[in-house]
Amino acid sequence: MSAFVDVRAKATFSPEKMRKNNLFDSERMFCDLYCFEPGQAQAAHAHSGSDKIYYVIDGTADVQVGSETRRLGAGEAAHAAPSEPHGITNPGPGRLTVLVFMAPKP
Repeated sequence: MSAFVDVRAKATFSPEKMRKNNLFDSERMFCDLYCFEPGQAQAAHAHSGSDKIYYVIDGTADVQVGSETRRLGAGEAAHAAPSEPHGITNPGPGRLTVLVFMAPKP
């Protein structure tokens, strides 16, 4: 895998469900580009022993971390600690692209 990637070129969307486009992957972490059409979501879930970061590149995201949900725009980020429930929804009206880091890799 290359040490460099054109993130915008990796942005692919699906009308059926949100897309996870892998950018980097190692034994210790991964970095994906999540692409959401309006109304698509990643249901709340948790990872034991792993931190997750959501960084909004384009669009608007409703991000849940624990019992709190906040609307984030481009340039804003959220952190979910290990075992903390987290999820993300695109409330629309446009597309949403989010850079996602997770370590250690589950």
